[in-house]
Order: sequence, then structure tokens, then C-alpha cells
Amino acid sequence: MAYVLGFFAADGYITVNKRGGQFWCIEISDKKLLEAIRYTVGSNHAISLRQRREKFTSYRLQIGSIQMCDDLRKFGFGERKTKNLAIPHVPKDFFNYFIRGYFDGDGNVWVGYVHKERAKTNLAIQTVLTSCSATFLSVLKERLHADVGILGALRKSPKGEFYRLVISVRGTLKLYDFMYNHGVLNQRLSLPRKKRVFERFIKMRS
Repeated sequence: MAYVLGFFAADGYITVNKRGGQFWCIEISDKKLLEAIRYTVGSNHAISLRQRREKFTSYRLQIGSIQMCDDLRKFGFGERKTKNLAIPHVPKDFFNYFIRGYFDGDGNVWVGYVHKERAKTNLAIQTVLTSCSATFLSVLKERLHADVGILGALRKSPKGEFYRLVISVRGTLKLYDFMYNHGVLNQRLSLPRKKRVFERFIKMRS
């Protein structure tokens, strides 16, 4: 469940209809992952197809439950969580699942060569976690440092619309190990395409 909580922190939202019905929702383009999330929370709700624009398809899981919505609010995930996101208390044994969930939702990993203007270029890898809440990323940065020894830099976007937690090569490799090699990995609850970027870097560097 810690993975689902992390993913919801990145890509989920709560909605309340005119009749007072309360729903928590996740809408993403990866149907298999959404099916795995549905299975994990023990739901049999339908996954709906959402055609937002030409050539872009997403899928939405919407679960009506006042109790679950209230629980999410207690974790700090209210209706207007975008800029007021809080990190819930996740036990250390499950923090890697939470981070992997958030990374799959609002994270990115990049591999490429830097210092191209020099005679010798360097192969590099970088992870970025994004949020509209500076407080959320600041607390996340502190906990990653305290629990895992990962250093990151918090940066503001040019127009101040969002923030990035940028993790360089050494920290990224620690993050990869933390997210995928600690505890029992539920292979269904992860995005293989993101995991493969880390593995490609490790293979290229060896």
C-alpha cells in the first residue's frame, strides 16, 4: 500500500460530487499499472478509458469511499493537495515503496553524456522528482538523506510554477538500489520502462 500512497501523492486526487459522494481517483496512461494498483487496494471498480486529445489515451480508476478519502486527508492528501502536499508518516521498512510510487508518478531519470564541449565526455545519470509543493520536496530531501544517505538539490522552476529535487549520479545509483533491491519487490507495482533506464546506465558504464 505504501507504493499506492506514493503514486497517489504524485498522480491522484479526491473529488466530491454535488450529492456529497466522495471519490479518490488515479488517471494515467499505463493500464497495466493501474490494474495492479486496483488489485492491491482490493477493488473491483471498472477502469475507464479517457480520450483527452488526439493520439493520447489515459485510463482512470475512480473509487467511491468516504472512509478511504478521509484516510487520505489524514495523510495530508486533501482536495487541494497540489501546493499543500504533505509527506505521511511511512515506516522506514516501507519508505522505499513510497518513494518508488512517487517516482513512477512524478519522477524522471535521464541518461546521457555531459561536458560535450570537452575532449572527453562523461556518461551521467540524473533523477528528478517534481512537485508544486516546495515543502513536500524539502521534507522528502531530508528523509532521503537521513534514511538512505542520498543528497539532492532543491530547485525552483524559472516561473516558480513547480519545484524539482535533482539527484546526481552517486545519489541516483543509491536511489535505484533503495527502490528496487530492498525488501520484496512486487514487480506489478512498478513501471519497467523507468527501471530499464537505470539498468541501461549501469550496463553502459560497466
